[in-house]
This record gives sequence, C-alpha cells and structure tokens, in this order.
Amino acid sequence: MTAAARKVSVLRRLSPHQHHRVTYVELFFDLVFVFAITQLSHMLLAHFTPLGVLQAGMLMLAVWWVWVFMSWVTNWLDPERTPVRLMLFVMMLAGLLMSTSIPKAFDDRGTTFAIAFVTMQVGRSVFFIFAVPRSEVHHRRNFMRIATWLSVSGVFWIAGGLCDPQTRIGLWLVALAIEYAGPAMRFRTPGLGASALQDWTVEGGHMAERCALFIIIALGESIVVTGATFSEAVWVLPTVVAFVIALLGSIAMWWIYFHLGAEAGSHQISRSSDSGRLARLAYTYLHLPIVAGIVVCAVGDELLLAHPDGHSGAKEQLSMIGGPLLYLCGVILFKRCIRGHLQLSHLVGIALLLILIPFAAQLPPLWLSGTTTAILMLVAGWEAVSLGSSGTVAEQDEAEPHVDASSA
Repeated sequence: MTAAARKVSVLRRLSPHQHHRVTYVELFFDLVFVFAITQLSHMLLAHFTPLGVLQAGMLMLAVWWVWVFMSWVTNWLDPERTPVRLMLFVMMLAGLLMSTSIPKAFDDRGTTFAIAFVTMQVGRSVFFIFAVPRSEVHHRRNFMRIATWLSVSGVFWIAGGLCDPQTRIGLWLVALAIEYAGPAMRFRTPGLGASALQDWTVEGGHMAERCALFIIIALGESIVVTGATFSEAVWVLPTVVAFVIALLGSIAMWWIYFHLGAEAGSHQISRSSDSGRLARLAYTYLHLPIVAGIVVCAVGDELLLAHPDGHSGAKEQLSMIGGPLLYLCGVILFKRCIRGHLQLSHLVGIALLLILIPFAAQLPPLWLSGTTTAILMLVAGWEAVSLGSSGTVAEQDEAEPHVDASSA
C-alpha cells in the first residue's frame, strides 16, 4: 500500500497480538441495542405463548446478528476515522428504527423492521466495499460475497414485511437461515467462490471485548427490569426476598462468564493463529444462547417479582429454568471452544436444572427461582474455587475437573 493510500485508509492497522481498545463511538452505538434487548424481553413477557416465543426468538436472532456483524466490521475498520463514525451514526438511526418496531414487527410494523434491518446489513457491507482501498482485494471480494448473501436474504425480509403475519413467519425464517448459513458456508458465491480462512483474521482481543460488553448490556437490562419492577411492587417480605434472589441470579451469571471465561477467551483468541475461525464459532454463534438465556432470565425475574407466592405455571417454569439452562449451555460450549474441554461444574449445573424440571410445578415462583439461582451460584463458586488458585489462564485450564471434548 502506498503512503497516500495508507493515509486515507479507513482500515485498522493490525499488529500480531495487539489489542485495540473498544472506542467510545462503538460504545455509543451499542446504546441502541440496550433498547433492543429491553424491547425483546418486554415482548416475550407480553406474548409468552408458543407463537410468541417463536416470534421473539426470531427477532432475537435478527438483533444479535446485526450487532455481531457490526462488530466484525469495526474490527477491520477504524471507528476513529470520520467516514466510519458517520456510517455508525447512520446505522444507529436504522437500529433505533428497528428496535422501536420490535413489539409490532409481526403486526403493522413488519415492513419498517425489515427495511431497517436490511439497510443495516446491506448498507454496512456496501460501505465497506467502497470505503476500503482498491488494493485491499481480499477484503473487498469478501464483502462482495457478504453483500450478495445479505441482499438475497434481504429480499425475504422485505417480502415478509409486506405479507400477512402468518406468511411473514415463513419468509423471515428463510431469511434467517440464509443469514446464519453465510459464515458457515464462508459466503460461497457464484463467480467469487468462498472466502479463504485468512480473510477472516481479526484482532482477537477487540472482538472478545466487544462481545463481553454485549453480555454486560444484556445483564444490565436484567438489572433494570429487576429494579423497575421492585420499585413499583408492595415491599413485603416475599417481594424483598424475590428482589434479592433476582439480583443474586444476575451476579451469578456475571461471575460464571466474567470471572475467568472472558479473560480466557480473550487470551486464547489474541494468540490464535486462526483467529477468524475462533471468532466465527465462539463469538459469533456460541454467544447467541448466552445472550438469549439472559433475556429469558430477565422475563423470569419480572414474573418472580410480580407474584413471588403464586403458582409456577408454564411461563414461570420456562423462564426460570429455561433461562439459566440456555445460559449455561451457551457458556459451556463457549468455554469448550476456547479450552477444548467441557467443564464439570457447568455440566453438573445443567444436570441439576434438568432434574428440577419434574418438580417445578409444585414449587412457588420464589422457591423455584431461588433453587435455580442457587444452582447458578454453585456453578460460579465451584469454578472460582477450582480455578482461583491458579495464577495463569493456561494453568487454570488444568485445575478444574473436566470432560474431554472428544469424548463428549
């Protein structure tokens, strides 16, 4: 690259094992997704039926996908460059429009949601193609493939937005299948072929930090729900105990992910010779159930605070057991990806949650949520005690009993 081209390039300057900090403009952009997560949890709470769960799940897939694609792009592009900042601000506008459409995305705002989503997905990719220097052949060809795939899925998004709600579900499922198959297929495109693995090389520390911050966003939404619901409730003993249980659940989830897992992931991907593959699996696909689990737990917390002494119906059982179960499944797969084995503490936690299912209907919400929170705290404590005495991430990998991934 010539000196002139380097001067105007919007690409980050990457160095081996270098960790670029997450910029303020990236954090500012993420505020849109704080609202999106809140919208998703409220939608799920208001429509906790099989159809409502399906619809909320589809929108959760869409919200995560548009955010994680942006994280890939800002891993390659420098957000401190004015053109990239302006692109992020335009994406914020589209993202806010998408987020406000979530509650009625399967009603009268389907077209608005679809157009906003497609604008973010395709528009960001087209910007990348025209923003990077022509000398960056591999980057440009890679985003030509991505833009092609996202344009095809965009047809189904917009067509679904224009159709009746029943047809919309089918068309948007096709769109999601195309979106999620793209990275796994390396965006194989006629005439352009498939992306090479080296085309996906990322600055690992930055990617790990971006995803960790999204986990904070999701946990923050759970805290907001807990505080807002408790502030409006009558402060009697069961409600106060429920409030403490909900907060302890959020703390336990934070501990399970951040005490050692986040650092180990950042350590591994920063030193990996195949950072693109690891980022695609561990941070693109496997973080989705972690975020989804937190959202479902937030719904459970709101139900708990509303009726701590009530009956544990299907909503309470699915949210109070399903949320932690989804979360632990996501975390154990993430840690398996970065460490190569399944951690015994997490396997025991998953087993205990499954054992709890037959007894859930007999427990009031206070006891049910208290039990699932105790299980999460057990997992967090077990891991902290097992690995806490080791000084380095590499040493920690050997400290806790685990199940070898090849035999799992």
